[in-house]
Amino acid sequence: MNRYTAGNSITLLRNGAEYFPVLLEAISLAEREIWLETYIFADDETGRRVADALIAAAQRGVTVRVLVDGWGARHYLTPALAQRMTDGGVDLLKYRPEVMPWHFRSHRLRRLHRKVCHVDGRVAFVGGINVIDDMNTPGHTPPRIDFAVCVRGPLLVPIIQTMQRVWAIVEIAQLRNSDVPLFPDEEPAESVGTQVAKFTIRDNLRHRRDIERAYLAALRTARHEILIATAYFFPGVRFRRALVRAASRGVKVTLLLQARVEFRLLHHAARALYGQLLSAGVAIQEYHRSFLHAKVAVVDGQWATVGSSNIDPYSFLMAREANVFVRDAVFAHELREALAEMIETGSRPVPLQDWAHRSQVTKAANWMAYGVVRVGMGMLRYGRDEWWGGVRDAT
Repeated sequence: MNRYTAGNSITLLRNGAEYFPVLLEAISLAEREIWLETYIFADDETGRRVADALIAAAQRGVTVRVLVDGWGARHYLTPALAQRMTDGGVDLLKYRPEVMPWHFRSHRLRRLHRKVCHVDGRVAFVGGINVIDDMNTPGHTPPRIDFAVCVRGPLLVPIIQTMQRVWAIVEIAQLRNSDVPLFPDEEPAESVGTQVAKFTIRDNLRHRRDIERAYLAALRTARHEILIATAYFFPGVRFRRALVRAASRGVKVTLLLQARVEFRLLHHAARALYGQLLSAGVAIQEYHRSFLHAKVAVVDGQWATVGSSNIDPYSFLMAREANVFVRDAVFAHELREALAEMIETGSRPVPLQDWAHRSQVTKAANWMAYGVVRVGMGMLRYGRDEWWGGVRDAT
């Protein structure tokens, strides 16, 4: 699951506008099985189209399994749509469905945040795109900006295995009879392309730090350029040091971050880190044009990742996540060009001088938010020194 394999064909998909037509076509061609995992399955135009396609597949005899997160389902998947899918033959499960606002305990925050699908073991999709319309962005300017990949080849093997395993775990936890093995056999997949890639997950057992380690390995070996786009940026000390050290050895480091406020506390807390990074030579671009939901990166025009994992404690320490890491110059170039266009047409730089002269009120809000988040994470047993480390403000 954590090894690079050759012989893959990996296609970049930008936003739901490119993703959903390909996903729906794959569903329409399914003959045996469809497995879908998503954090959000919204009852909107796109969600209903996907639901209709899944129901149609189930009614022609395809086994259809859909796993949604309990928290995401609580806010987006209406009972009516869920009932329509189950009535239509879709096997629908919720990951940790017993979520209530007062359940403020660390294990309650271990959500299913990954977005993965495979059809007949011949094609898979991995990325950050939920089953929700690009234009469905409550409180934010549409469209939602995100990425996914379409995968064919040997990389399908670990994708299928992890989906089977998580499904079996959820069925066992909910006391359901299951014919899905907890430890599935590995079925080989044929080589169909030339791309080298690996599928990496984050869970709370053997793969707790795999995604973070994959990022850190790329940052430490970078020689020319690091370009990261993420919706939520609140990295630990090791990640920050890796960025600073890369910049100090002459690597061009650029962060493309969300400018629009979604969670006010985290918005201000993340900005407590800006001074340290800017003073070290890290460029920060804030995306203003619409709602940035991407979780991607490109290093040296050769290495790239697309997935569900943000760079924050939630993704790196708590949630189930999934990323594809690709070593391929053509793929990396395509993703880099997409990010460069976003920077050119929809972002604004954060100059060090302007940041140093922001108001005292803003500075206080940033550091108070940082302190609150740090204390909160500590109460949930995630406030380890190795994550937080020291943070200094360049001002």
